[in-house]
Amino acid sequence: MAGNQKRPGATRRIKKGPTVGSGGNGRKALEGKGPTPKAEDRPYHKAYKSKQLAERAAAKRPATRSSGPRDRTSRAEDVIIGRNSVLEALRAEMPANELLVFQHIEADDRITEIVSLAVEQELTVREVGKPVLDRIADGSPHQGVALEVAPYEYLDPADLLEAPSPVRIIALDGIQDPRNLGAILRSAAAFGCAGALIPERRAAGVTVAAWKVSAGAAARIPVARATNLVRALEDYKKAGLFVLGLDADADVELAESNLLDGPLVIVVGAEGAGLSRLVRETCDQIASIPISGATESLNASVAASIALYEAKRAAGN
Repeated sequence: MAGNQKRPGATRRIKKGPTVGSGGNGRKALEGKGPTPKAEDRPYHKAYKSKQLAERAAAKRPATRSSGPRDRTSRAEDVIIGRNSVLEALRAEMPANELLVFQHIEADDRITEIVSLAVEQELTVREVGKPVLDRIADGSPHQGVALEVAPYEYLDPADLLEAPSPVRIIALDGIQDPRNLGAILRSAAAFGCAGALIPERRAAGVTVAAWKVSAGAAARIPVARATNLVRALEDYKKAGLFVLGLDADADVELAESNLLDGPLVIVVGAEGAGLSRLVRETCDQIASIPISGATESLNASVAASIALYEAKRAAGN
């Protein structure tokens, strides 16, 4: 019945005055454990493994330069940036000097493999701050990693003559697109070419772009650089090689050439301009690749591939 104070449990008891506390014994249980450790400091995190690999690499091959940020300006063709690009270059064993990794990078499978490959190839692995990578990448997205590649070591034109007979060399007369150069090197590797000859000036060199398009073929096909392309071709002729130029305005079709089965230099002209006058005059023969009238011309790398295939087929090797 409402208002019955004698009913059990109906009376509300209110404590007055101070209550007894824990005396501070439970204070530690209420305190936080502090900030979460960085990923690279947690033993079970991928970033921790990457950091350990980098430290072992540094101990195995100490850097000869200061480990702090440097005042330097890297050219785009000397640096590969981005996780996929760097990983592809390391898988292809592209000659490199140093791997730069952001010091607070969140490691994934690609970063773990990148660092592992760099250690296997005995490259210097260096942790750097974001400003260093930003400066190297020159505004392009670097994803926390950059690979400094070694300058390409060109051979002397005479070095290409040391290949097994019959010697086949692809010469490029002013090819300026490094992607075309890379594609030609890939075809040269596929069709047993002894090497490629390029001019020292006004022509594409073996840069990062060329290397990537070559799909690793740049590591297998030597490239020689000539101060004077015409003089180098004349030296090849004196050594017993024939020089065959490719040009749409030729009297002989490539498949009908009688020079394909012997020691040979195939010369491909520049994009658009074709063979220069002096190079054309130096050739023993000018041959064309017949194409449909609806197509104006072939890409330089495509023409080189067809010519290299025809030479390999004619020589039987």
